Amino acid sequence: MKTNKPDTTSKKQQFVFTKKNYQFMLIGLGVIALGFILMSGGGSDDPNVFNEEMFNTRRIRVAPTVILIGFAIEVFAILYNPDKTKK
Repeated sequence: MKTNKPDTTSKKQQFVFTKKNYQFMLIGLGVIALGFILMSGGGSDDPNVFNEEMFNTRRIRVAPTVILIGFAIEVFAILYNPDKTKK
C-alpha cells in the first residue's frame, strides 16, 4: 500500500531566511535599542518640580526617528531575498 507522504530524502531543506537576513535583523534590533536608550532619562526626582529636560530635541525628534529607521531596517531584512540579487 502506497502512502501520500512527500519524499523528503531527495530534497534539501531550505530555510526562509538566510544568514544575511539575520544580520540585517540584528542591525535593525541594535538601531531600535539605540533609539530607546536615546529616549530614556530626563525625569525629576521631586514630583513637584517640572523638568524641561524631558522635552529636549534628542527625546522628541532624534530618538523616534532612530527607532523608525530601525523598524525600516527590520522590514527590509524580512523582505530581502538574496537569491534575486545574484542574477
